[in-house]
Amino acid sequence: MGRLKTPPGSPPSVRTGAFELRGEVGRPGTLSVADLRQGWEQHSADVVFECASSGPRRHRFEGPLLREVVGDARPAFDVRRRRDRSRFLLAVTGGDGHHTVLSWGEIDPDFGDVPALLATSLDGVPLDLVGSQLVVPTDRCGARYISAITSVWVGAGFGPGAGPGVV
Repeated sequence: MGRLKTPPGSPPSVRTGAFELRGEVGRPGTLSVADLRQGWEQHSADVVFECASSGPRRHRFEGPLLREVVGDARPAFDVRRRRDRSRFLLAVTGGDGHHTVLSWGEIDPDFGDVPALLATSLDGVPLDLVGSQLVVPTDRCGARYISAITSVWVGAGFGPGAGPGVV
């Protein structure tokens, strides 16, 4: 189905709310918040998470499922083989340099089925100018909520010459 519109090599920009989707995928590219809003079904998540510095936070996020967006980029695994899928990782980096790693197994419906979102709005406010946010609604704390996403890397491991630090 593929909805990635910007060819690889076009630099993502926090100013434009875009991020690069790269790694072991058949269709790398750059996606803006507008692309995420227009290209995939939007899901809602009402979340409460503990913030170490300010206590509980309650928010409503909307956006496409991370697994659907990454799935359209055609990760380099055999979708029919569960063990092949389960070895893949996703590294998400934000504009402030904060990053986190999820496993494909966490978000895959055959495994953890976590409805992680690439948020396009927060509490009804569009995120176009600040960038998409990773939302992991099943997390008790907000440490994996990555703001102003600049990169989503997908791959089977971090061997020599691989990983989120390699362009």
